[in-house]
Amino acid sequence: MNQEVVIEAKKLSLTFETNDGPVHALKDVDLTINRGDFVSFIGPSGCGKTTFLRVMADLEQPTGGDISVNGMTPEEARLKRAYGYVFQAAGLYPWRTIGGNIRLPLEIMGYSKAEQAERVKEVLELVHLDGFAKKFPWQLSGGMQQRASIARALSFDADLMLMDEPFGALDEIVRDHLNEQLLELWAETNKTICFVTHSIPEAVYLSTKIVVMSPRPGRVTDVIESTLPRERPLDIRESQEFLDIAHRVREGLRAGHGDG
Repeated sequence: MNQEVVIEAKKLSLTFETNDGPVHALKDVDLTINRGDFVSFIGPSGCGKTTFLRVMADLEQPTGGDISVNGMTPEEARLKRAYGYVFQAAGLYPWRTIGGNIRLPLEIMGYSKAEQAERVKEVLELVHLDGFAKKFPWQLSGGMQQRASIARALSFDADLMLMDEPFGALDEIVRDHLNEQLLELWAETNKTICFVTHSIPEAVYLSTKIVVMSPRPGRVTDVIESTLPRERPLDIRESQEFLDIAHRVREGLRAGHGDG
Protein backbone atom coordinates (compact mmCIF):
# COMPACT_ATOMS: atom_id res chain seq x y z
CA MET A 1 0.00 0.00 0.00
CA ASN A 2 1.41 3.34 -1.06
CA GLN A 3 1.05 5.59 1.96
CA GLU A 4 0.85 9.34 1.63
CA VAL A 5 3.64 11.14 3.47
CA VAL A 6 2.51 14.11 5.59
CA ILE A 7 5.75 15.01 7.41
CA GLU A 8 9.21 14.21 6.17
CA ALA A 9 12.31 15.31 8.07
CA LYS A 10 15.80 14.61 6.74
CA LYS A 11 18.90 15.39 8.81
CA LEU A 12 16.87 18.10 10.55
CA SER A 13 18.91 20.18 13.01
CA LEU A 14 18.25 23.29 15.02
CA THR A 15 20.79 25.20 17.05
CA PHE A 16 19.77 28.19 19.17
CA GLU A 17 22.44 30.87 19.68
CA THR A 18 22.41 32.06 23.30
CA ASN A 19 24.63 34.30 25.42
CA ASP A 20 26.09 31.14 26.97
CA GLY A 21 26.94 29.66 23.56
CA PRO A 22 25.02 27.48 21.13
CA VAL A 23 22.25 25.12 22.30
CA HIS A 24 21.74 22.12 20.00
CA ALA A 25 18.00 21.50 20.30
CA LEU A 26 17.70 19.00 17.42
CA LYS A 27 20.40 17.04 15.63
CA ASP A 28 20.16 14.98 12.42
CA VAL A 29 16.53 13.98 12.91
CA ASP A 30 15.16 11.67 10.18
CA LEU A 31 11.45 10.88 10.39
CA THR A 32 8.54 10.07 8.10
CA ILE A 33 4.92 10.45 9.22
CA ASN A 34 2.15 9.08 6.99
CA ARG A 35 -1.43 10.23 6.58
CA GLY A 36 -3.63 8.95 9.40
CA ASP A 37 -0.72 8.17 11.75
CA PHE A 38 -1.01 9.04 15.43
CA VAL A 39 2.59 9.79 16.40
CA SER A 40 3.69 10.54 19.96
CA PHE A 41 7.00 12.20 20.76
CA ILE A 42 8.42 11.26 24.13
CA GLY A 43 11.69 12.07 25.86
CA PRO A 44 13.15 13.96 28.82
CA SER A 45 12.52 17.69 29.31
CA GLY A 46 14.58 19.78 26.94
CA CYS A 47 15.04 17.00 24.37
CA GLY A 48 13.52 19.00 21.53
CA LYS A 49 10.03 17.42 21.37
CA THR A 50 8.21 20.75 21.41
CA THR A 51 10.90 22.34 19.23
CA PHE A 52 10.27 19.69 16.58
CA LEU A 53 6.52 20.43 16.69
CA ARG A 54 7.26 24.15 16.42
CA VAL A 55 9.47 23.54 13.37
CA MET A 56 6.57 21.67 11.69
CA ALA A 57 4.33 24.65 12.50
CA ASP A 58 6.86 27.21 11.14
CA LEU A 59 7.20 28.73 14.64
CA GLU A 60 10.94 27.88 14.68
CA GLN A 61 13.34 27.77 11.74
CA PRO A 62 15.72 24.78 11.38
CA THR A 63 19.42 25.55 10.99
CA GLY A 64 20.17 22.39 9.00
CA GLY A 65 18.51 19.65 6.99
CA ASP A 66 15.05 19.63 5.41
CA ILE A 67 11.46 19.23 6.48
CA SER A 68 8.27 19.13 4.42
CA VAL A 69 4.67 19.30 5.60
CA ASN A 70 2.10 17.95 3.10
CA GLY A 71 4.80 18.22 0.42
CA MET A 72 5.33 21.94 1.15
CA THR A 73 7.68 23.98 3.29
CA PRO A 74 6.37 24.59 6.84
CA GLU A 75 5.81 28.24 5.87
CA GLU A 76 3.65 27.30 2.86
CA ALA A 77 1.75 24.78 5.03
CA ARG A 78 1.14 27.49 7.66
CA LEU A 79 -0.14 29.96 5.04
CA LYS A 80 -2.45 27.26 3.63
CA ARG A 81 -3.73 26.50 7.18
CA ALA A 82 -2.63 22.88 6.77
CA TYR A 83 -2.62 22.17 10.53
CA GLY A 84 -4.36 22.92 13.80
CA TYR A 85 -2.18 23.50 16.91
CA VAL A 86 -3.20 22.66 20.47
CA PHE A 87 -0.96 24.12 23.19
CA GLN A 88 -0.22 22.94 26.74
CA ALA A 89 -2.62 25.54 28.14
CA ALA A 90 -6.05 25.86 26.55
CA GLY A 91 -5.31 29.50 25.61
CA LEU A 92 -8.96 30.54 25.42
CA TYR A 93 -9.82 34.25 25.51
CA PRO A 94 -11.75 34.82 28.76
CA TRP A 95 -13.91 37.59 27.27
CA ARG A 96 -15.16 35.40 24.43
CA THR A 97 -17.67 32.59 24.84
CA ILE A 98 -16.62 29.02 23.96
CA GLY A 99 -18.38 29.43 20.61
CA GLY A 100 -16.63 32.77 20.13
CA ASN A 101 -13.23 31.22 20.84
CA ILE A 102 -13.84 28.42 18.34
CA ARG A 103 -15.08 30.91 15.73
CA LEU A 104 -11.95 33.05 15.98
CA PRO A 105 -9.82 31.27 13.32
CA LEU A 106 -12.90 31.06 11.07
CA GLU A 107 -13.47 34.82 11.40
CA ILE A 108 -9.82 35.46 10.55
CA MET A 109 -10.08 33.15 7.54
CA GLY A 110 -13.20 34.93 6.25
CA TYR A 111 -15.82 32.18 6.59
CA SER A 112 -19.44 33.35 6.29
CA LYS A 113 -21.47 33.73 9.49
CA ALA A 114 -23.63 30.74 8.52
CA GLU A 115 -20.61 28.52 7.91
CA GLN A 116 -19.00 29.66 11.17
CA ALA A 117 -22.15 28.68 13.08
CA GLU A 118 -22.33 25.30 11.31
CA ARG A 119 -18.69 24.47 12.01
CA VAL A 120 -18.85 25.55 15.67
CA LYS A 121 -21.85 23.26 16.13
CA GLU A 122 -20.08 20.34 14.39
CA VAL A 123 -16.82 20.55 16.34
CA LEU A 124 -18.55 21.04 19.70
CA GLU A 125 -20.42 17.79 19.03
CA LEU A 126 -17.15 16.09 18.06
CA VAL A 127 -15.56 16.96 21.43
CA HIS A 128 -18.77 16.29 23.42
CA LEU A 129 -19.37 19.92 24.35
CA ASP A 130 -22.74 20.45 22.63
CA GLY A 131 -24.73 23.00 24.55
CA PHE A 132 -21.66 24.87 25.84
CA ALA A 133 -21.24 27.42 23.01
CA LYS A 134 -22.62 30.29 25.12
CA LYS A 135 -20.60 29.51 28.24
CA PHE A 136 -17.38 31.37 29.09
CA PRO A 137 -14.08 29.57 29.66
CA TRP A 138 -14.16 30.23 33.42
CA GLN A 139 -17.42 28.29 33.63
CA LEU A 140 -15.72 25.12 32.33
CA SER A 141 -13.37 22.67 34.08
CA GLY A 142 -9.75 22.34 32.90
CA GLY A 143 -10.53 19.21 30.92
CA MET A 144 -13.49 20.88 29.19
CA GLN A 145 -11.37 23.92 28.37
CA GLN A 146 -8.83 21.66 26.66
CA ARG A 147 -11.63 20.02 24.68
CA ALA A 148 -12.74 23.49 23.57
CA SER A 149 -9.15 24.22 22.55
CA ILE A 150 -9.12 21.00 20.48
CA ALA A 151 -12.45 22.03 18.92
CA ARG A 152 -10.92 25.37 17.90
CA ALA A 153 -7.98 23.55 16.25
CA LEU A 154 -10.47 21.30 14.42
CA SER A 155 -12.79 24.12 13.31
CA PHE A 156 -11.18 24.81 9.92
CA ASP A 157 -10.77 21.11 9.16
CA ALA A 158 -6.98 20.90 8.74
CA ASP A 159 -5.72 17.37 8.02
CA LEU A 160 -2.90 17.63 10.54
CA MET A 161 -3.18 18.22 14.30
CA LEU A 162 -0.10 19.27 16.30
CA MET A 163 -0.65 18.76 20.03
CA ASP A 164 1.89 19.88 22.62
CA GLU A 165 1.21 18.06 25.90
CA PRO A 166 -2.44 19.12 25.87
CA PHE A 167 -3.35 16.96 28.89
CA GLY A 168 -0.14 17.43 30.91
CA ALA A 169 -1.70 19.67 33.55
CA LEU A 170 -4.81 17.56 34.14
CA ASP A 171 -5.36 14.94 36.82
CA GLU A 172 -5.12 11.29 35.87
CA ILE A 173 -8.85 10.50 35.80
CA VAL A 174 -9.65 13.44 33.51
CA ARG A 175 -6.59 12.64 31.39
CA ASP A 176 -7.70 9.01 30.91
CA HIS A 177 -11.13 10.19 29.84
CA LEU A 178 -9.69 12.69 27.35
CA ASN A 179 -7.28 10.06 25.98
CA GLU A 180 -10.29 7.85 25.21
CA GLN A 181 -12.13 10.76 23.60
CA LEU A 182 -9.09 11.73 21.54
CA LEU A 183 -8.85 8.20 20.12
CA GLU A 184 -12.57 8.34 19.25
CA LEU A 185 -12.04 11.71 17.58
CA TRP A 186 -9.05 10.40 15.62
CA ALA A 187 -11.06 7.36 14.45
CA GLU A 188 -13.91 9.61 13.39
CA THR A 189 -11.89 12.28 11.56
CA ASN A 190 -8.90 10.20 10.33
CA LYS A 191 -6.59 13.15 10.89
CA THR A 192 -2.84 12.83 11.24
CA ILE A 193 -1.86 13.66 14.83
CA CYS A 194 1.57 14.60 16.21
CA PHE A 195 1.40 14.52 20.01
CA VAL A 196 4.06 15.54 22.54
CA THR A 197 3.91 13.86 25.96
CA HIS A 198 6.02 13.04 29.03
CA SER A 199 3.85 10.04 29.89
CA ILE A 200 4.86 6.57 28.70
CA PRO A 201 1.35 5.06 29.24
CA GLU A 202 -0.25 7.96 27.35
CA ALA A 203 2.18 7.59 24.43
CA VAL A 204 1.63 3.83 24.21
CA TYR A 205 -2.15 4.04 24.61
CA LEU A 206 -2.67 6.69 21.94
CA SER A 207 -0.15 6.04 19.20
CA THR A 208 0.38 4.06 16.06
CA LYS A 209 4.01 5.17 16.21
CA ILE A 210 6.10 6.33 19.19
CA VAL A 211 9.17 8.48 18.59
CA VAL A 212 11.65 8.24 21.48
CA MET A 213 14.03 11.20 21.76
CA SER A 214 17.32 11.60 23.61
CA PRO A 215 18.42 14.49 25.84
CA ARG A 216 20.06 17.45 24.12
CA PRO A 217 21.04 17.45 21.36
CA GLY A 218 17.61 16.02 20.57
CA ARG A 219 17.97 12.93 18.41
CA VAL A 220 15.55 10.14 17.59
CA THR A 221 16.79 7.04 19.45
CA ASP A 222 13.91 4.73 18.51
CA VAL A 223 10.74 4.70 16.41
CA ILE A 224 8.31 2.08 17.71
CA GLU A 225 5.46 0.93 15.47
CA SER A 226 2.58 -0.05 17.76
CA THR A 227 1.10 -3.52 17.34
CA LEU A 228 -2.01 -2.65 19.38
CA PRO A 229 -5.36 -2.73 17.56
CA ARG A 230 -6.96 0.60 16.64
CA GLU A 231 -9.86 -0.11 18.99
CA ARG A 232 -8.35 0.44 22.43
CA PRO A 233 -10.41 0.24 25.60
CA LEU A 234 -8.60 1.71 28.62
CA ASP A 235 -8.01 -1.73 30.14
CA ILE A 236 -5.76 -2.64 27.18
CA ARG A 237 -3.14 -0.92 29.35
CA GLU A 238 -3.03 -4.02 31.53
CA SER A 239 -2.34 -6.37 28.58
CA GLN A 240 1.08 -7.96 28.10
CA GLU A 241 1.37 -6.43 24.63
CA PHE A 242 0.88 -2.93 26.07
CA LEU A 243 3.40 -3.55 28.85
CA ASP A 244 5.95 -4.87 26.32
CA ILE A 245 5.68 -1.71 24.20
CA ALA A 246 5.94 0.48 27.33
CA HIS A 247 9.06 -1.48 28.32
CA ARG A 248 10.63 -0.80 24.92
CA VAL A 249 9.88 2.93 25.26
CA ARG A 250 11.48 2.93 28.72
CA GLU A 251 14.55 1.11 27.36
CA GLY A 252 14.80 3.63 24.51
CA LEU A 253 14.69 6.53 26.97
CA ARG A 254 17.38 4.87 29.08
CA ALA A 255 19.59 4.17 26.05
CA GLY A 256 19.23 7.79 24.95
CA HIS A 257 20.50 8.94 28.34
CA GLY A 258 23.42 6.54 28.12
CA ASP A 259 24.90 7.87 24.92
CA GLY A 260 24.04 11.56 25.45
